[in-house]
Amino acid sequence: MNPRVVVGITGATGAVYAVRLLARLREAGRETHLVASPAGVLNVHHELGLDRKALEALADVAYNPADVGAAIASGSFAAESMVVAPCSMKTLAAVAHGLSDNLLSRAADVALKERRRLILMVRETPFNLAHLRNMTAVTEMGGVIFPPLPAFYHRPTGIAEMVDDTVERVLALLGVGQAEPKAWGGL
Repeated sequence: MNPRVVVGITGATGAVYAVRLLARLREAGRETHLVASPAGVLNVHHELGLDRKALEALADVAYNPADVGAAIASGSFAAESMVVAPCSMKTLAAVAHGLSDNLLSRAADVALKERRRLILMVRETPFNLAHLRNMTAVTEMGGVIFPPLPAFYHRPTGIAEMVDDTVERVLALLGVGQAEPKAWGGL
């Protein structure tokens, strides 16, 4: 069995990160389990022109976010990690406060309770105090807050290169051996 990664998509901007992450996880031999909120699907359509069916085709398994009884809602489901890309402030708040009010936030809660890697690619600026406190709470529980901020030291030539570098950094955090983030080589 290939290692499993749960990928969540919410209604924040940055759908390109999720789509690229799903592609790279497939290339790396990871089994992907996708749960996209209705706002996430709307955003994927708006930003990338993909409908739900096209989005779900990028994953090995896709779930309805209302299906709180799905396999990924249980700690007995052997996923190695979860990434929410992009992660809205609403989803961040739900995870920080253990709300588990839909499958996406429940799967994140499972990742935390099972001490699995959880990466939230939060998308919102500027941050208000509630955002910062929620990020702190998730970090204290073992989650990783990963705003998709581009690096410029390698002099990227376009948006695709910046997205790829960010996704490679996420893959490295997940422990994917095929990850190829651009390393700082010094001056």
